[in-house]
Amino acid sequence: MLPVHFGPWQTVYWWFRRFVRRLLFRTIHDVALMLDREAAGREASPTGGALGDRRSAEGHSQTVKAPFAAERGYDGAKRIVGRKRHVAVDTDGRLLMVNLTPADVSDSAGAQTILDAIRKRWPWLKHLFADAGYDRTKLMEKAAFLNFVVEIVRRSDTAKGFEVIPRRWVVERTFGWMIRWRRLVRDYEKRLDVSEAMIHVAMSALLLRRVAHP
Repeated sequence: MLPVHFGPWQTVYWWFRRFVRRLLFRTIHDVALMLDREAAGREASPTGGALGDRRSAEGHSQTVKAPFAAERGYDGAKRIVGRKRHVAVDTDGRLLMVNLTPADVSDSAGAQTILDAIRKRWPWLKHLFADAGYDRTKLMEKAAFLNFVVEIVRRSDTAKGFEVIPRRWVVERTFGWMIRWRRLVRDYEKRLDVSEAMIHVAMSALLLRRVAHP
């Protein structure tokens, strides 16, 4: 479906995959993130953030349908075949890390992978907020081993209906930014690395617009 004036799709895809392997889209995103933080009067590298994944607005996560994915799973709670997007964001909702897994991978397991990777990418990050779905022994042990503080922010027992949860609401806003891009409403990609690159492209565009037009 690539317009003919772009050239053969095989050539375009070869270059795209090369950029993905060289982490070009992720690098552009991270530089834009640091510029946006500095423009907002913050340090370029964050020290605090929030964990989350997406299943639905009613809960603490949402499964994304992935009809063409090579790796996908079945979410029994939502009765959907697809992938999960596990993310870490800064306290303003900027994407720090994304981990894509089959939908049957638990929240805790997805978060453990993020903890393993985020220290190398954002070395000053120390404090993470999360909901009760992440309150698991293995996750907490790994967080302690890596010198992270994971603070569980719980919903009030007396709350009825919708309630904005302190610190956690920024994760839902980040997912809202993502799905404004039609290609991210579902996961249309076969490969995990290509899907992750598409997320970085979308979030980079958002950040660069804010930097260019404060």
